[in-house]
Amino acid sequence: MITRRSFLVASGLTALASTRVYGANERLRIGVLGAGQRMKQLLDAADKVAPNEIVAVSDVYGPHRDFIKQRSNGVATSHLDYREVLERDIDAVIIASPDHWHVPMAVDALKAGKDVFLEKPVTHTIDEGANLLRTVRASKQILQCGMQQRSWTHFRDAVDLIQGGSLGQIVQVRTYWWQNYQKDWPKTAVDQQALDWKLWLGSAPDQPFSEEKFFHWRWFWNFGGGAMTDLFTHWIDVVHWAMKADQPRQAQMLADKYIFRQWDCPDTIQAAFRYPGFDVVYEGMMSSSIDGGGLEFRGTDATLKIDRAGFALYREGAPKEANPVLSGHSYRDGTIDHMEDFFAAVKSRKEPNAPVETGVAAALAGHIANSAYKHGGQLTWPSKA
Repeated sequence: MITRRSFLVASGLTALASTRVYGANERLRIGVLGAGQRMKQLLDAADKVAPNEIVAVSDVYGPHRDFIKQRSNGVATSHLDYREVLERDIDAVIIASPDHWHVPMAVDALKAGKDVFLEKPVTHTIDEGANLLRTVRASKQILQCGMQQRSWTHFRDAVDLIQGGSLGQIVQVRTYWWQNYQKDWPKTAVDQQALDWKLWLGSAPDQPFSEEKFFHWRWFWNFGGGAMTDLFTHWIDVVHWAMKADQPRQAQMLADKYIFRQWDCPDTIQAAFRYPGFDVVYEGMMSSSIDGGGLEFRGTDATLKIDRAGFALYREGAPKEANPVLSGHSYRDGTIDHMEDFFAAVKSRKEPNAPVETGVAAALAGHIANSAYKHGGQLTWPSKA
């Protein structure tokens, strides 16, 4: 019987790199920028990996700030303006704001000498990528992009298999992600008196308060980029990593607003990308969650199917009862491993698993697809316009 370990050893491949932990008396001092639901998950992960202290929190919504202050046992100072957090004696900031705030916050934090954990997508526009890259590489700071698959055990093992040639020649990668915003994202009332809407808008055009935009900001161009920068960004990063190619030459996108007509971004998408020597396809919709999200790397010798629960390798020509010939699973949320890697990088000053280049490239692929959608459904990259 072939196990994951025996297969890796027989293939001459290695398993995961070792992880690091802090000493008992080393406590990371953290600033929180953007204190919504994702931040709570990131802080939960941080608490599982190393001693830390929340020193300060910034959010434009009072209840969000209050929650973090309570979580810190009253220690954290509370701020509307994130720049006040950067003035505090902190080691690092965790940024989980809406997308249009990502680069301004990260750039200011880096210039203030703080290490940064930056949620994906790291950019809101194509043009922001160069600024973020330049700022990171001109500084001595650590920046970890929120692409947690890069630290997730079974994703790392799967990439080893792909790069080791176990699938033969890979000419097509299928990616998909289905979610259901009709049932999975209920909204609660917003206390407008506790919200600084103008500050929330930031660089976006002035517009009236909207609960739909406040809760579902990812689906409005002023603040996010829809499925291609929210969901696809994760999967295309895995493709870039495994295939050692990080920029498409062409993109096509067939999409529409069939269900959520109040959004700017399409809720139903089929997209295709041409990379050197292989193609990537994506499909998804936001009113059906059956099958969730995942990837399929299809090679001449085998196909590898992977999602956040695990992976399986299927040999071409093998009898049905012999497939999959190999499988692997992770029993811990990859966000925990990814935060652990960030803490270790802060301590060692070595490159994290998801450096800035990976995040910029993953976001760029989503931006290119969105640009194709806005310009007749097809785009050659680099754009000749």
